[in-house]
Amino acid sequence: MQLWKGRFKKELSKTTNDFNSSISFDSRMYREDIEGSIAHATMLGRCGIIKEEEAEHIRQGLREILNDIESGKLSIDMEAEDIHTFVEGELTKRIGDDGKRLHTSRSRNDQVALDIKLYLKKEVVNVRAQLEELIKVIAKKSEEYSDTVMPGYTHLQRAQPITFGHHLLAYAEMILRDISRLDDCLRRMDEMPLGSCALAGTTYPIDRNITRELLGFDRITNNSLDGVSDRDYCIEFAGCLSIIMVHLSRFSEEIIMWCSWEFKFIELDDAFSTGSSIMPQKKNPDIAELVRGKSGRVFGDTMTLLTVMKGIALAYNKDMQEDKEAVFDAVDTVKMCLTAFIPMLDTMRVIPENMRRAAAGGFINATDVADWLTKNGVPFRDAYKATGELVARCIELDTDLENLPLGEYKKVCDVFTEDVYKAISLEYCVSQRTAFGGPAPENVKAQAQRVANSVNKD
Repeated sequence: MQLWKGRFKKELSKTTNDFNSSISFDSRMYREDIEGSIAHATMLGRCGIIKEEEAEHIRQGLREILNDIESGKLSIDMEAEDIHTFVEGELTKRIGDDGKRLHTSRSRNDQVALDIKLYLKKEVVNVRAQLEELIKVIAKKSEEYSDTVMPGYTHLQRAQPITFGHHLLAYAEMILRDISRLDDCLRRMDEMPLGSCALAGTTYPIDRNITRELLGFDRITNNSLDGVSDRDYCIEFAGCLSIIMVHLSRFSEEIIMWCSWEFKFIELDDAFSTGSSIMPQKKNPDIAELVRGKSGRVFGDTMTLLTVMKGIALAYNKDMQEDKEAVFDAVDTVKMCLTAFIPMLDTMRVIPENMRRAAAGGFINATDVADWLTKNGVPFRDAYKATGELVARCIELDTDLENLPLGEYKKVCDVFTEDVYKAISLEYCVSQRTAFGGPAPENVKAQAQRVANSVNKD
């Protein structure tokens, strides 16, 4: 059944029908379509546009269809043009002419926009909940390893000493911003388009606020053209999902490096690793690699949405049917990645001694040597130059700053005393970075608690 057949005398060719059909992907919105139709029928009845008994007959039929779909008694017909056609056709088959009254003062244009918004509002909440679970795991690990010294990097070169807990909490901050972006996205998405009809509203005396309240929207769209012709909420949600994948991909990249023999800072649980078909010694971080790889897929979905919408004149155009597969795929991919990533992170084994050993190399306490000189009256630029000379001397002697004899220090600058060795101890270096946001263990513990509390407050 096509809802638009009245104008046409010839049957649609199967090729055209298959090309035009969207039920293969919009069928997942059957619940939202039925919920929207129940609310619409209720509004029609309350406004006197149809009789109350007709509205109740429609609601009863729709509830039965929903129950039958979810129980498996009714299968969605994949030959139908879309989920909206299927539901209305099934309703009319069950209750007769009253079913034909459902579409009064409604177009598929505003119906589709409503269904997508109802569906995506739920998915924003679902993704947000997963991110909160990730935050909890990060906070727990960060507190556990708040005093585990490791090298911090810039340019992938050892730079300054930090702790593993501090490193993990950097990702917690990124994820918290991801959550705030989802909250903002949901706030802008929370406008009900139903009542916009095809593009110009309706001459029926509808009350859009009745429908809004029944469906739990914050407000109604202000312009009927805009209500049916934009998908910026899909683009924004996909953009939020893309940024989430950027963060997961960067995190995955570090996990991949950390569990390599070149680093060996962590070991992934066997349940989240795979082996090689030919090399029996291999333990591969496939989950992290797949998350890193799937980021490109979500970026592509976002670009698809941007490209589809960029050249469309108002109002609705069939191009916009391409919105669903892209945004659905982005949502599915992010949820799947988080489902695997969270327990992988939770079960990984940290190897503190390897982190400490790596931190001991690379002269990552060089800045602390320069700071010690500055605190003892040497101008920073002179202190910087002197420390560079000390690093060069360490390389010549195949040693490090912690083990370089005091006599070598004094050759470069006679201000040095034995006190410098305490100041450049890696643990001491970290412990003194007490400025807010720094890696001192007490800072890390406090930040981990703040992060955990931010997602436990409800």
